[in-house]
Amino acid sequence: MRERGGRTTVDERYTQWKSLVPVLYDWLANHNLVWPSLSCRWGPQLEQATYKNRQRLYLSEQTDGSVPNTLVIANCEVVKPRVAAAEHISQFNEEARSPFVKKYKTIIHPGEVNRIRELPQNSKIVATHTDSPDVLIWDVEAQPNRHAVLGAAESRPDLILTGHQENAEFALAMCPTEPFVLSGGKDKSVVLWSIQDHISSIMDSASKSPGSPGSSGSKAAAKSGNEKSSDSPTIGPRGVYHGHEDTVEDVQFCPSSPQEFCSVGDDSCLILWDARVGTSPVVKVEKAHSADLHCVDWNPHDDNLILTGSADNSVRMFDRRNLTTDGVGSPIFKFEGHKAAVLCVQWSPDKTSVFGSAAEDGFLNVWDHEKVGKKKEHVGTRMPNSPPGLFFQHAGHRDKVVDFHWNSSDPWTIVSVSDDGESTGGGGTLQIWRMSDLIYRPEEEVIAELEKFKSHLTTCAPKT
Repeated sequence: MRERGGRTTVDERYTQWKSLVPVLYDWLANHNLVWPSLSCRWGPQLEQATYKNRQRLYLSEQTDGSVPNTLVIANCEVVKPRVAAAEHISQFNEEARSPFVKKYKTIIHPGEVNRIRELPQNSKIVATHTDSPDVLIWDVEAQPNRHAVLGAAESRPDLILTGHQENAEFALAMCPTEPFVLSGGKDKSVVLWSIQDHISSIMDSASKSPGSPGSSGSKAAAKSGNEKSSDSPTIGPRGVYHGHEDTVEDVQFCPSSPQEFCSVGDDSCLILWDARVGTSPVVKVEKAHSADLHCVDWNPHDDNLILTGSADNSVRMFDRRNLTTDGVGSPIFKFEGHKAAVLCVQWSPDKTSVFGSAAEDGFLNVWDHEKVGKKKEHVGTRMPNSPPGLFFQHAGHRDKVVDFHWNSSDPWTIVSVSDDGESTGGGGTLQIWRMSDLIYRPEEEVIAELEKFKSHLTTCAPKT
């Protein structure tokens, strides 16, 4: 992307994308970030109104040390479908903050915020990964609002999850069905906790020795050098799972079972686990990709389908009923549309076969695996030479897209964030967007609507 022509190529691509915004998008908000955010997540919906809904948004600020790192709780106005005027969504300033995103609360985070995940059973409870072995749990509504100035005391986590022997920075997941948390780290292990154990530990802490699983203590905070949070309660793991031979980069629960989960790592392996049968892998897929694996997601509508993204620039889809051939990974599909390492993959909550992938090439691609192999792909496919399955390419970011999240409250709405350090000298870009429904709706419906619109225009035309 930048090898030849450098900055010009990126700028030309971006200018071309911006000119197409009124055609491609139903709504788009662009929000300039002073500091990069490595993670972005939707929180609970707060209010529904006639033309827009208000919803919490979780972000972070990855600073240079001149001010503290923070976990940011923002309020976001999400404009409803077919409300925004085309000229309105195309008129934004890249260097400005969006009026649709307003900071609501700041938590001063002990260390950088690498990953944020919300608890599905209560999305006001958030887990964060930082540059330590511990997972920090926050009740974001109960936490006091803090002013992030140099020297300010760190906020106190509501709970600390201990169990990793080395730093655990990126692999983090929350279970859809139980208050379970899953993590992976540099110690090559996958660790499972139940937040419920914290409640149990309060009731019987007198009968448990400090530091044992389920006990309430403060060893972990001291171990990670976070003395200001040392009075936070801690719990140990339900299980520690060994099978990877390098850093675990991402983890995910099976949508239908809190006891089943998967993990990927820098050893190029995808591993499936089952807590009911022990701490060894149930299936280990060797060479799932030809390079490090960065991300994994399990289909919420069909728990046989698992997506992986890798430093080999590809996304692969596996069927857990047939994961390997002769011990080597045997994906059903390979999606090859990125030109750099894939950092994040996520299935759509709205349509079983649709998913997104974000990469270091600055693109967020939206795919539909049902379109692969069909001679006549969807009307929304941009170019005749598009990779199979690719039907939308979000090109609004000018540097690596480090995270994105589908909005389960507002169908087809995505928040994405890029770390713009390399291209602009710092900061980041947050974008909230929804592609035009003419792109993803069934072709017959779209054609019928356009015909109706055409006949309407004909009747409105002045008679000569």
